[in-house]
Amino acid sequence: MLISAFDRVAHNFDKYRRLPHGVPEAIRSAVFDATKIASSHPRLLDIGCGTGRIGWPFVVAGDDYVGVDLSAGMLGEFAHRAAAPDGGSPRLVMADGRQLPFADSVFDLVLLIHVFGGLGDWRRLGSEARRVLRLSGSLILGRIAPPADGIDARMKRQLASILETLRAEPDKTDTRSDVEGTLAAEAAASSRVIGATWTCERTPRGFIERHRNGARFSALPAPIKEDALRELASWAAATFGSLDASFTESHQFELQIFKFQNTMDRP
Repeated sequence: MLISAFDRVAHNFDKYRRLPHGVPEAIRSAVFDATKIASSHPRLLDIGCGTGRIGWPFVVAGDDYVGVDLSAGMLGEFAHRAAAPDGGSPRLVMADGRQLPFADSVFDLVLLIHVFGGLGDWRRLGSEARRVLRLSGSLILGRIAPPADGIDARMKRQLASILETLRAEPDKTDTRSDVEGTLAAEAAASSRVIGATWTCERTPRGFIERHRNGARFSALPAPIKEDALRELASWAAATFGSLDASFTESHQFELQIFKFQNTMDRP
């Protein structure tokens, strides 16, 4: 049985990565507005659904939604949302996205939200996503896009440099650009839309706490983690003046939508 690195961080995942009020609902609306599926009740598969921070609005709205994740812990957190006042009964499946337990061509929409960072076998995941997608359907990649020169981006680059010096690599190279390029080349049509925009306050200390509780980073040996974060904190204090220096940043949620014409296009 495969064990997910996200099991160890599932209990506090939303504490550090919760989206602002109204953003998940805006993303849901953007998905349907951008895809214009003919069906009045399209069937949607969310691969790597996690705790439901994106999927929950689909559940509450009564959409034909199925969430898949390899992490039992993350699915457990998603299921706990059903006890909320707004109710809902999420249909959740524990499975590897690279080997989906569904027949061919059964979903109108397939969501892949933040699933490609550090994933080496992305071609197999992409192939499975397309296998279960109906020919008239849409495959949707989604991600949060912080400012390229923002504090989080600068902290992330510095941490990568520190880990390289320590010869530790918790995150494989982000394959998102490879995935987008391949899908765009194979798709009959593709488009990019902004599903939501919001502002938030960021601090160096907040970045350190979020990254300390990241799935892949937390899997590193404790001495390496502590050395890396100590060096990062020292760099941040010198660069920004304080670990608690606050910066207001504008974030966006990007959706990239791909449509395919026939089975011959499938990888």
